[in-house]
Amino acid sequence: MPVSHADPAILLIVGFSGSGKTRLMTRLIEALASRGLRVGAVKHHGHQTADGERHDFEMDRPGKDTWKYRRAGAKAAVISSRFGIGMVRDADHDHNPAELARLMPDMDIVLAEGWKQSPYPKIEAFRPEIGKPPACREDDSLIAVVCDSPLDWGRPQFKTDAIEALTDFILKKLKMIA
Repeated sequence: MPVSHADPAILLIVGFSGSGKTRLMTRLIEALASRGLRVGAVKHHGHQTADGERHDFEMDRPGKDTWKYRRAGAKAAVISSRFGIGMVRDADHDHNPAELARLMPDMDIVLAEGWKQSPYPKIEAFRPEIGKPPACREDDSLIAVVCDSPLDWGRPQFKTDAIEALTDFILKKLKMIA
């Protein structure tokens, strides 16, 4: 069922830490892929220190070749095998989901975890028991919420185990199926 678009559809999965975003992402990736869609995934790492300073993350491990290349001054390092390609690259700004989706033009849909303030369609994973407020309840781009407790947000709500129903909803909402 791969779809042909100029650009992949973009869907954000949002919520605060502990809300189940990563689990929801992995389950949606499995469900979409099982329907024949090519799915890209992006994780936003927007962590900063308490004083607002940048908090870097490392994708490649110290001592490995790509790590050595970057420490030697390479602005980008790529590792390739017959099983996959990985890349670490310098950035001059915090890229938005559309900029990152362009790195995956052969995907049908890109799921991105994070970017609460972005205007792209989003689904919030919400767990009231963790004691954090909703992340995007009043956001016009919020298309649904995933929560096992009853809510009245004026948006479609899906339980965490209703992945097939949520997948159907996503595909219709993003106009990927009729």
